[in-house]
Amino acid sequence: MPEVRELLEAAVSGIGGAERPGQVTMAEAVWRAMGSGEHLAVQAGTGTGKSLAYLVPAVRLAAAYGTTVVVSTATIALQRQLVERDLPRLADALKPAIGRAPAFAILKGRGNYLCLLKARAETPGDDGQDALFEPTTMLGRQVQRLHQWAARTPAGDRDELVPGVSDQAWRQLSVSARECIGAGRCPYGNQCFAERARKRAGEADIVVTNHALLAIDAISDGVLPEHQVAIVDEAHDLVDRVTSVATGELSAAAVESAARRCGKLASDTVTGDLTAAGNALAPLLVTLPAGRLDVLDTALAASLAAVRDAAQSCATEVRTSAKEAGGDSGAQAAAQAAEAALEDLHDTAQRLLDAFDADIADRDEVVWLERPDELDASSSRPPALRVAPLEVGELLAGELFSDRTVILTSATLTLGGSFEPLARQWGLDGDVTWSGIDVGSPFTHRRSGILYVARHLPPPGRDGLADEYLAELRELVEAAGGRTLGLFSSMRAARRAAAELRETVSFPVLCQGEDSTAQLVRQFAEDEPTCLFGTLSLWQGVDVPGRSLSLVVIDRIPFPRPDDPLASARQRAAGAHGGNGFMEVSATQAALLLAQGAGRLLRTTSDRGVVAVLDPRLVTKRYGEFLRASLPPFWNTTDPQVVRGALRRLAADA
Repeated sequence: MPEVRELLEAAVSGIGGAERPGQVTMAEAVWRAMGSGEHLAVQAGTGTGKSLAYLVPAVRLAAAYGTTVVVSTATIALQRQLVERDLPRLADALKPAIGRAPAFAILKGRGNYLCLLKARAETPGDDGQDALFEPTTMLGRQVQRLHQWAARTPAGDRDELVPGVSDQAWRQLSVSARECIGAGRCPYGNQCFAERARKRAGEADIVVTNHALLAIDAISDGVLPEHQVAIVDEAHDLVDRVTSVATGELSAAAVESAARRCGKLASDTVTGDLTAAGNALAPLLVTLPAGRLDVLDTALAASLAAVRDAAQSCATEVRTSAKEAGGDSGAQAAAQAAEAALEDLHDTAQRLLDAFDADIADRDEVVWLERPDELDASSSRPPALRVAPLEVGELLAGELFSDRTVILTSATLTLGGSFEPLARQWGLDGDVTWSGIDVGSPFTHRRSGILYVARHLPPPGRDGLADEYLAELRELVEAAGGRTLGLFSSMRAARRAAAELRETVSFPVLCQGEDSTAQLVRQFAEDEPTCLFGTLSLWQGVDVPGRSLSLVVIDRIPFPRPDDPLASARQRAAGAHGGNGFMEVSATQAALLLAQGAGRLLRTTSDRGVVAVLDPRLVTKRYGEFLRASLPPFWNTTDPQVVRGALRRLAADA
């Protein structure tokens, strides 16, 4: 078997290109970690070619030892890049060297695949319309399209359905892992899309999945094929994705839905008790203050206990009905779905109650009430109680890092110049053996980019964008000739900036929410003078190389909101244990987002431009040094005339 360096050379040659700085260093470090069992964190800047640098040693390990390597990503875009571009080309390039084409597969959670049992059940649509009649609602039309798609799709993968459908429509023809009756009992078990995907994954050398499924596998076992090595790309997002998986939610709407699912599977008495418990919960979720709950309201405690007990009684009767259904797969599926919903209600209600058992300083869970007015205006989610772990490091240390070698990589892993802030969040401390390396970047940041901080502006206030900020933004955009990605701390700020600039500049200004994000990014990239303004999802993953993007504007340091339930609880806990809660939580989160936002500027070695931060605190406050040390090493200035001159020269060259 050729060495990793030889395989990397074959891969680069076969794909077409040249080795990039840091690529060999990273590939060899990954291979050594796989052999030693030591966990490895690798910071690899944009353009390093890190996908090949970890895929080549992964293929060598799989080919030499007949094992499976799991690659986990945070975004669908990177999954598609790996499965549709990188891995097919790599397989062709390495086939002569290893004697066969490496096999690869993608695996998602069961809920991402269409359920044939549901699709082929002869039942009316969710809106009560019989299948013989033309649906008259949007939901009915989407469900009908799903039924038609089910008859011809080879994979049943939701991401292959274009255009897509709403979550509500998709749920009509999909099941969660807990709702599935199992391949052995399902009449379509041999044709099941999810089971086929798992079978392909079990036979593959490389399995591509997402952080959520990686977390589920670590917590519950058996979802992914057995593997001794996991590679976590986009590792800067790991903690947030695992926290999301581990978060429970309870709403009055969920209680009502579970009661409806019971149907004739449970007696009117116990179903009525569950409905009554949901009816009692609903007004509490409207009247109680939104935000983090440190004290359990007496009425809420009684309501949660009623939901828990009623859900348990219903589940007991549903299980009895399932046994009496015998071989009726449709009845078994209905019972399984109802039981899963009831168990989720029971477990979440109990978890919410348990979260208040310890003193505040000793709690390991955070509870908060979230209402629609606290969410994005476009959200239709009902008021809900949510409960999440205060930290996930202990979970990751015990379930992910304990029995496999993990390689973590991203363009952004060092904050304040150190791997420690993120390693601490991952649980890589104590007795866990790990190392971190930065393989650098192919970019000459000081020659390619400028970091401009508008020191002369006042500190940002609580009332949104000040007039001085809008004036500064307008002057920067005009100097750049458009070509601006505006990253804002809130949608309100993004919309106001877009509205103001549309009145004062001649360049097209797009704003997130006016179309799908993918379509807006496409328009921004294709029309050079266009500007694009938006919030959080634009800070990460936007890849627009070339002259269409020469200015990234960040309106303020992206600290978590003071009323953010998780961040505020984590900050308080860090302080209670002798740490600096602000630096460990708020500054770390801000540094990560700043680095990701600044990373939108240079996507190829020929790119040039400016990252402009309007918030003067980046240079006037003591924590600014930590934040600046987390950014690429651009040339720095606080002089507005210097930066506008540089932008005008870039615009003239373009």
